[in-house]
Amino acid sequence: MDLDPAADRLLARRIAEEAVVLLKNDGVLPLRGPRSIAVVGPTADDPITLLGCYSFPAHVGEHHPDRPLGVQIPTVLHALRAEFPGADISYAPGCHVRETGTDGFAEALEIAARADLVIAALGDRSGLFGRGTSGEGCDADSLRLPGVQAELLEALLDGPTPVLLLVDSGRPYALGTAPERAAAIVQAFFPGEEGGTAIARVLSGAVNPSGRLPVSVPRTPYGQPWTYLSQILARASEVSSLDPTPVYPFGAGLGYTTFAWSDLWVERPEVPTDGSAGVALTVTNTGDRPGVEVVQVYLHDPAASVTRPVVRLIGYARVAAEPGRSVRVRFDVPAAVTSFISADLTRIVEPGDIELRIGASSTDVRGTALIRLTGPTLVLDHTRPRHCRVTTEVR
Repeated sequence: MDLDPAADRLLARRIAEEAVVLLKNDGVLPLRGPRSIAVVGPTADDPITLLGCYSFPAHVGEHHPDRPLGVQIPTVLHALRAEFPGADISYAPGCHVRETGTDGFAEALEIAARADLVIAALGDRSGLFGRGTSGEGCDADSLRLPGVQAELLEALLDGPTPVLLLVDSGRPYALGTAPERAAAIVQAFFPGEEGGTAIARVLSGAVNPSGRLPVSVPRTPYGQPWTYLSQILARASEVSSLDPTPVYPFGAGLGYTTFAWSDLWVERPEVPTDGSAGVALTVTNTGDRPGVEVVQVYLHDPAASVTRPVVRLIGYARVAAEPGRSVRVRFDVPAAVTSFISADLTRIVEPGDIELRIGASSTDVRGTALIRLTGPTLVLDHTRPRHCRVTTEVR
């Protein structure tokens, strides 16, 4: 029996390609015929760093190190060499994922200084119950990169060669001065057996990055943001000396083309508590290559009877468009999606004003639809509508 058929690998690759998140790009990406690349970091040539803690090789295989993986898992280094056969690609791990030795720094900095580009591959090695840096039972007391990876990253950024930071991890980490100094930042979250190939294809431009952050990336290791579902007093304010504002917010992500958003339309300004609100907008690819924009709808309830998150994601649409083409996107939002647990522990839709914030992330709001829910407070049960309905039309 073939437990790893080609069709499954193609699906795994597609999922991984759509999940890779481009967070910063100063123009270095996509890579166009690079002459020399220094690949540095402990996650570059370790297949386990592409897998989650409950994958078979990480869960069971760790107890049998003498046994082969049993499945082909191209590492990031292997995939880069396959994707850029004409490039001179050198490699040095620099350090281990979790150990504190710095003996490998010198070699890593040496090959970095000779290259045209450095790819710093950093992050986690998954495991269970303390056997990894991420996974069940592998907790962290701060969001600093494990081991001495943060020190290696800063040393590379101090060098003469542009640095592309590739983070492959199970949790978000503070990235030091990389948001200001790195040429590009790419985030992956244990992308699986085809993850190395997916990352290489995103870097080459064979795939347009379209992933968006499912978490926020903190600015500092200890000023940890909550989830993006925080209340107003959990955000930066004059009542606290701690600023938890993330460097990259929930929902953030870039691509290799540009989009314009226009013609926001609201079906009607008032909707009954048992009704549905319709909003639509046009998304136009204004760049010179195909791409995918992710249109996100967030709910803001300015005055509820209980404390609510400032925003909550209630819908999104992945909008693919060729250069110069437009797509009309419509969201039909049942009023039930605005429901919450009241003080008497029932789920209700409460009349009053709400905002539907249409954005490219939880903080990058491109338009706001103001809607008033009218009628009586509505009590809901488990049969309630839970999702927006999305329709698209290419124009």
